[in-house]
Amino acid sequence: MLEYLLVANSYKRVLLKISGEQLAGKYDSGFDNEHAVWLAKEVKKVAEEGVQVVIMVGGGNMVRGAQIAGSGIQRVTADHMGMLATLINALALTDVFESEGIKTRCLSNIFADQVAEKFVHRLANKHLQKGRVCILAGGTGRPYVTTDTAAVNLALELGCDIVLKATKVDGVYDKDPTKNPDAKKYETLSYQQALENPAIKIMDKAALGLAMEHDISILIFDALKQGNIQSAIEGEAVGTRIS
Repeated sequence: MLEYLLVANSYKRVLLKISGEQLAGKYDSGFDNEHAVWLAKEVKKVAEEGVQVVIMVGGGNMVRGAQIAGSGIQRVTADHMGMLATLINALALTDVFESEGIKTRCLSNIFADQVAEKFVHRLANKHLQKGRVCILAGGTGRPYVTTDTAAVNLALELGCDIVLKATKVDGVYDKDPTKNPDAKKYETLSYQQALENPAIKIMDKAALGLAMEHDISILIFDALKQGNIQSAIEGEAVGTRIS
């Protein structure tokens, strides 16, 4: 049985949601290997302390289903293409993590037995209990569901303590901080506030509604700042907490 070396007030099992945009790093699209190595080292710090880490990856750096649907491409087909994009990201990220000495398993909610393990609840739990980082591809495996909603769904299924949504900004603001210097950051938000405010678009409303229904907290934070993943897991005041 894995012995945990967790510090006080830290989470034992977390889900980290990483967008395809973040995996593109310094590029407009595609996969940034150097950024992935940096991310692996950040995750390794917490994994070595005994924190169980589940990672849900997006695929927007390759294909966004909602954007390419139309002009002959059905929405269901477009969403399937988006799921395949998440699998490409998950495979690449798994290799990078393994190259950094992190025990990692790639699991998929779409049928891809030749390249990834099927996501099975008990199997994922066993991997986590053995100290392996689990990287999940394919979202829920169903169309019309974003990877944000899939992330909350997976966190609930695997009994995670919190959903950590990695972004390029340090939290949720009342308006776009990149365009409005006077934008004000929220330290905390209730689910209801996040759902009712149309200006808050950091996570889709279906994901927020699911989190509210099952009372699991979401932390929106800047994952590009060194040490922030560890600080978030240790319960420090980073980003915006929705609960």
